[in-house]
Amino acid sequence: MGNAKVGALSAVENVSRAKLVAAFAAIYIVWGSTYLGILFAIETIPPLLMAGTRFIIAGLILFLLAKRRNYKPATVKQWRNAAIIGLLLLGGGNGAVVFAERMVPSGIAALLVAALPIFVVLFDWIRPGGRKPTLPIVAGLILGVVGLLVLVNPFAAVTNVRIAGVILLILGEISWAAGTVLAQHVELPKSATLATAIETIAAGVVFLMLSTVTLEPMHFHLGQVSMKSLGGLLFLITFGSIIAFSSYVWLLKVSTPAKVATYAYVNPIIALLLGWAFAGESLSIRTIIASAIIISAVALITVSRTSVT
Repeated sequence: MGNAKVGALSAVENVSRAKLVAAFAAIYIVWGSTYLGILFAIETIPPLLMAGTRFIIAGLILFLLAKRRNYKPATVKQWRNAAIIGLLLLGGGNGAVVFAERMVPSGIAALLVAALPIFVVLFDWIRPGGRKPTLPIVAGLILGVVGLLVLVNPFAAVTNVRIAGVILLILGEISWAAGTVLAQHVELPKSATLATAIETIAAGVVFLMLSTVTLEPMHFHLGQVSMKSLGGLLFLITFGSIIAFSSYVWLLKVSTPAKVATYAYVNPIIALLLGWAFAGESLSIRTIIASAIIISAVALITVSRTSVT
């Protein structure tokens, strides 16, 4: 653990400040806007087909970029590990968001996903040789659960948040958290671009296979795709996958997971505002209160993890 920490610190020292700022800006701002992009894209494109197309195109572009830079080819073991990480992060994590946004407003979806550090802490604890959470982290976990209950409001007779969508998002968070923790302990390609390409292609292949099995292409015609959906898809490919996800994978190599996880502070705020401004989603007092509670919980957990890592 000590050597890993020294390695991370030395990696940061060798990276330009401008590159770090740009990468953090990508996962802070761009990822926050992808929730609206997904909402627009699935308006006229079937969700599995949309996700598969997005990841296959982005993955192939990244693979060609990696090859052009003459990076060392990945071993069979590295391909396998990267594919597994991709299925956990993008297949399970992002896939859940794509389907959930048919039941949950995009801003609320982002807010629920902001609770991700809660699951990262739990996975980091239960893994072999894992770290037991400190008292402040436990307090953050409890605060996060309270925030989720305020947001979902299970005791209300009417709510714009469907429980099925919430459950799906939580399962997606579990998958993303598992992939995040696993990525710190398995051998991946040294090139962040190549690792991202493999992860993205693996997720894209699975999504297209599921799309075929569920007969999505049989009921889809290109003529039905609106310009809004096409714009959303192009935005997700370029900014969401190639730029933001590549930045995330790279930051996990040169920084600590606790610092990288701070994107969870900003994403829901960006998503809530964009959903309200461009998709007509409501921004209630309860949502604002829940936002404050969940983001405070994430901040408490992340700051506590930073102090012990």
